Amino acid sequence: MTSPLKLIFEAINQSQDRHNLRSQVAPTIGEYFAAKRSAIFFFDQLHLGNRDFQKILNVALSVEHNPIARYLVERHSPVHEGLVVTPKVWTLICPRPDHWHVMAGPIVNSGQLVGVVGCTREKSMTSFDMQNLADLSAICLHISAWMATNTSQRQSLSSDRLTPRELQIAELVALGRTNAQIGIELWITENSVKQALKRMFRKLKVSSRAEMVGQISTKHYH
Repeated sequence: MTSPLKLIFEAINQSQDRHNLRSQVAPTIGEYFAAKRSAIFFFDQLHLGNRDFQKILNVALSVEHNPIARYLVERHSPVHEGLVVTPKVWTLICPRPDHWHVMAGPIVNSGQLVGVVGCTREKSMTSFDMQNLADLSAICLHISAWMATNTSQRQSLSSDRLTPRELQIAELVALGRTNAQIGIELWITENSVKQALKRMFRKLKVSSRAEMVGQISTKHYH
């Protein structure tokens, strides 16, 4: 009989894209750890939320404010709040009752922390333990491996699908250029840049500049 953990590994390996990981695999991870909440975050997609949500995330993921975030950034290793702070200090950092116990693991690509797997439990539930950390470490390893393989495939497919001119535009987008600036550099109108980006989004099946850059080159994951 296949163990629940191996079923999660299989689900990760069979995922078609990051949306599938977030919508299908994350809830399964939450069930495995008996978590109140569970999620998979990719840093290059966090800006897609509204401004208030972004402010909350900026604090939650800040290495200055959150010792769990600092631990992940420094060690690329799973952690729960009991490893880094006392219960009293944690309630000051994160007073939410549904985040009384928090565990997070790193998603790593090309040596960079590019995302996080997170689980939380309420005050009435038991805290996460070392076995939970060991299991989350295995899960994060599989997601990181999936990320490396998937990114490499996307990069190859994306490069094949885009024209040389479209790749030039994508490279300038990755450098943070505006449509107007790209037009000036490539000697085309701003509207031509807009239309090219629309075509590129359709080809790559993405909805944002960040997603497009992420598909074309791993160098732009943050």
